[in-house]
Amino acid sequence: MKSTGKKIDMLSGPLLPRMLLFALPLIASGVLQQSFNSVDVAVVGRFAGRHALAAVGCTGPVIGLLINLFVGISVGVNVVIANYIGQRNGQGVRKAVSATMVLSAICGVLMLLVGESMARPVLELTGTPAEVLDDAVRYMRVFVLGLPFMIVYNFGSAILRSVGDTRRPFYSLVAAGIVNVGLNLVFVIGMGMGVEGVAWGTVISNAVNACIIVAILAHEKGDIRINPRLRRSDMEPAQMKKICAIGIPAGLQGAVFALSNTFILSAINSFGADAAAGSATAINYEFYCYFPLSAVAQTAVAFISQNYGAGNYDRVRRVFRLALTLAFGISLVLNTLVVWQSDFFLSIFTTESVVLAFADTRVRTVLAFQFIASYYEVAGSAMRGLGYSMTPTLIIIFGTCVLRLLWVFLFPHFNGGFAELLAVYPASWILTDIGMFIAFRRVARKAMPAIA
Repeated sequence: MKSTGKKIDMLSGPLLPRMLLFALPLIASGVLQQSFNSVDVAVVGRFAGRHALAAVGCTGPVIGLLINLFVGISVGVNVVIANYIGQRNGQGVRKAVSATMVLSAICGVLMLLVGESMARPVLELTGTPAEVLDDAVRYMRVFVLGLPFMIVYNFGSAILRSVGDTRRPFYSLVAAGIVNVGLNLVFVIGMGMGVEGVAWGTVISNAVNACIIVAILAHEKGDIRINPRLRRSDMEPAQMKKICAIGIPAGLQGAVFALSNTFILSAINSFGADAAAGSATAINYEFYCYFPLSAVAQTAVAFISQNYGAGNYDRVRRVFRLALTLAFGISLVLNTLVVWQSDFFLSIFTTESVVLAFADTRVRTVLAFQFIASYYEVAGSAMRGLGYSMTPTLIIIFGTCVLRLLWVFLFPHFNGGFAELLAVYPASWILTDIGMFIAFRRVARKAMPAIA
């Protein structure tokens, strides 16, 4: 299979152009998706006021907790199908694809039920300021209606990524994003719906996105074609077990990671609504800079999974080194750019001086050092590509999440300021890098001596 048409040959030929061809649409997808989320923030910040901005911002880590819990399973989809492709096992690919669609339906329903029932209790638990709590609850309860569609899109795009197709999921996002932006303007500016307006715009655009990705896979030729009508025979436990063995640890990692951020959010909220709004503003750029890093890590998963399945061990080693170089370089450049021009970037979302002050503090304390996370992201993805998913999960939980929870617990005793609270991010990244370096070398020697 050559790098022509919609698919990329990951098993032979030069790596850099193929990895870039795979990663660039993923980067564009992440930036585009975040841009639509940023439009939500910018529209409410500009046209509904800083309380609405804070309300939307306060839901971010909570929604991230729900999404990461299930979307992590899509990593398992990518690894299992890509590994079958490397083994040239067409029947295995077809069975895994069918199992993926069943899992997407199950996860979507669970996410909807959990999200609707948890909205107010979790927002109260995180200390959402009283003046924005009702708006935050209304936003979240509407937003979660679109999460099943988001799951379908993520699982479907994981199937396409396993064969090297990252462009069509990007095109789907473009179409859905145009719908999102248009509806935001209509609902908020034209109809005065406030936070509920941007939430409904997101729900409808997620539905459009899911329909497009299902249509693509239903008309696909070859082993990854799906039948939208799920059958009992599609529910093959062995395939679901393989996918979940890789995906559930990744999902738990994301969920616990988001949980630790939720506790940090409660500490941020203790500084008041302006701090919550400022943090929500700065986080947009943390996401912008993270998506290229995440895209490179996803590229490493796909390339390593296929080549490990095919027994191309030396190529696996080269994929890892190249992915690490790309992730570190891209992250460092983007982090530096945003910090250098922080006044310009932050002013896009708000003109409130007190909100801007909190946002600038977060940019210079957190975003300036985000490139440190490059190693543990790429090394963790590499281990998942080799079939070791629980190891990076445990490293990240203990290296990042436990430290953050401890930091938040001890923070009130030190009478620290906003910057001191946020310093936990670079500190936890360094600790996680150290743990991941040790773990990766041990896993590599065990799975494939040639990579060590």
